[in-house]
Amino acid sequence: MDMEVGESQEKRWAITWGGFMEELKKTGRIAAPMVAVSVLQYLLQVVSTVMVGHLSQLALSSVAIATSLTNVTGFSLLSGMAGGLETLCGQAYGAAQFRKLGVHTYTAIISLILVCPLVCLLWIFMDKLLPLIGQDPVISHEARKYSMWLIPALFGSAILKPLTRYFQTQSLILPMFASSFLILCFHIPACWTLVFKLELGSMGAALAFSLSTWLNVILLGLYMMYSSACEKTRAPVSKESLLAIGQFFRLAIPSAIMVCLKWWSMEILILLSGLLPNPKLETSVLSICLTISTLHFTIPYAFGVAASTRVSNELGAGNLQAARVAVWAATSYAVVEAVIVGTILFCCRYFLGYAYTKDNQVVHYVVVMAPLICLSVITDSLQAVFSAYRVYINLGAFYLVGLPVGAVLGFVAHLRGKGLWIGIVAGSVVQSTLLSLATTFTNWKKQMRIYVKILNKKLELI
Repeated sequence: MDMEVGESQEKRWAITWGGFMEELKKTGRIAAPMVAVSVLQYLLQVVSTVMVGHLSQLALSSVAIATSLTNVTGFSLLSGMAGGLETLCGQAYGAAQFRKLGVHTYTAIISLILVCPLVCLLWIFMDKLLPLIGQDPVISHEARKYSMWLIPALFGSAILKPLTRYFQTQSLILPMFASSFLILCFHIPACWTLVFKLELGSMGAALAFSLSTWLNVILLGLYMMYSSACEKTRAPVSKESLLAIGQFFRLAIPSAIMVCLKWWSMEILILLSGLLPNPKLETSVLSICLTISTLHFTIPYAFGVAASTRVSNELGAGNLQAARVAVWAATSYAVVEAVIVGTILFCCRYFLGYAYTKDNQVVHYVVVMAPLICLSVITDSLQAVFSAYRVYINLGAFYLVGLPVGAVLGFVAHLRGKGLWIGIVAGSVVQSTLLSLATTFTNWKKQMRIYVKILNKKLELI
C-alpha cells in the first residue's frame, strides 16, 4: 500500500515537473525575441548618453535632464497611448478581422501625431520652465538644445510605436529584430560622427537619435507595405481610420495613465538630483545609474509580458493550475537573470563608469552606487514579472515609500544622490515584497472571472 502511494506521489510530481519545464519553454519562446528587440531599441539611447558623457559633466548632466523631461512629457506618453492599440489589434486579430489591424494602426498613428505639437511646446520652452522648478539655468539652456533636436524623433515615435504594436500582435518579431539591429549598426557610427567629428556635441547625439528613429520607421513601414506576411492585415488609409480616433482615445488614455505614472516616478529622480549641491555631478551619476537600470529592465520586462500573455491565455481557457505555473516559470527566469546580471555589474563596478565618461569623480561615484544598482536589478526583475496585474501596489509602494524616503535621505540626511537611489531601492523592495505575497495568495478562480469580465468590456468597445 505504501509503495502504491509513493509511486502515485512520484507520478504526480513527475507530471508537475514536466508541466513546469514545458511552461519554461513556452515562456522562453515568447520572451527571448522580445528581450532582443527591447534591448536593441533602448541601446540607441544608451549609445547617445555614452557619447555625450565623454564630452563633459555639463553635457552629460544637461542630456540627463533633457532625456528625463522628454521621456516624462513625450515618449512615455506615446508609449502609454500606443498600449491601447494592443487591445484593438489583439481582439481584431483573434477574431480574424485582419483588415482592422491596418485600420487601427493608422488610427493610432494619426492620434499620436495629434498629441505631438502640444508636447513640442513644452520642449521649446524648456529653458524657461526648468529654472522655475529649481534647475540650474546653464544646464536648462543646454537641455533645451538637446530636446529641440529630439522633436523629429517625437514625431517618428508617433509612427514607430503603433507599427511596433502592429507587428507584435501578429508575432512578427523577426522583422523588428532585423530592423533594430540594422538601426543600431547605423546609429553608433552616425552618433560618433555627429558628436565628435562634426563637433555638434549633445545636439549631434539628439540628431543621430532622430535619424535612427525615422530610419526604423521607414524600414518597418516598407516591410508592412510590401511583405507577404502583412498581406492580410494591410489596409489603405481611409475615412474609417479617422472616425475611430475617439474609440482609440477611450482605450489609450487609461493605458497612458498607468504607463506614465510608472515611468514618471523614475524620471522624477533625475529632476530631484538637479536640486542638490553640485547638480552637474549628481545628475550625471544618477543618469548613468538610471540608464543602466533601465537597460536591464528591458530584459525582465519581456519576462513580464510573457507571463501576462501566458496567464491571460490560460485563464481564458479556464486552466487555473497552468496560470500559476506560468507565473512561477517567468519568475524563475527573472531570478536567474537578476543573479547573473547583478553579479556581473558588481564585479565590473570599478570599470563601469568609464563606459560613460572619462571624469574620475563621476567614475568613483558610480563605484559607490554600484551595490545599490545591483540591489535594484534584483527587485526590478521580480516586480517586472508580478506588476503586470498588481499595478496599484507598484505605484503606491513607490510614491508613498520610494520618493519620500529618497527625498528625506537625499536632502535632509545629506546623502545626496546616494540617498535618492536608496529611496528607489526601498520602494522597490516594498513593491517586490507585496507583489510576491499578492501573487502567492492570488485567488485564481476570481482572477479568471475578472479576466472574462474585462474581455467582455473590451469586446463591447470594439
